[in-house]
Amino acid sequence: QTVLQGIILLPLRAICIAFLFLLAWLFASIATFCHPGKGSVPLKGWRRRMIQTTLSCLTRTLFFVMGFQVKVKGKIASLREAPIFVAAPHSSFFDAIISALTGMPSIVSRAENLSTPIFGTILSSLQPVSVSRQDPDSRKNTVTEITKRALSRGQWPQVI
Repeated sequence: QTVLQGIILLPLRAICIAFLFLLAWLFASIATFCHPGKGSVPLKGWRRRMIQTTLSCLTRTLFFVMGFQVKVKGKIASLREAPIFVAAPHSSFFDAIISALTGMPSIVSRAENLSTPIFGTILSSLQPVSVSRQDPDSRKNTVTEITKRALSRGQWPQVI
């Protein structure tokens, strides 16, 4: 019975996951299409709402298809209450669960991740703070960018 379920569920889940990734890529592409200042100007209006609602919903659905069910206890802090949201250990795909539950905030990510096909477009739509491992001033620039976004009074999304 377990083998039979594996034969049926594994391909079905893989197809659903691929479809959800392509759908997320499509929405991310639409939201960032012809946006001035790639990453230097915050997304506003319909673009920001599209990213927050559709990508959050698609990410939750993606984790549900993978077998994760997450319940939130308590109240999620708003952008005004917490412009910076800290998650640890920041080394696994569980960070994506936190991102989906908090409305798709900006994240701190390696600059190389932005050039990855499909995933890079989705990541770019979240307006990440890019960290370059080759740049010796990268840490200082990252701290400056996070501080700028935290003090923007709601123009930028939360930073995780």
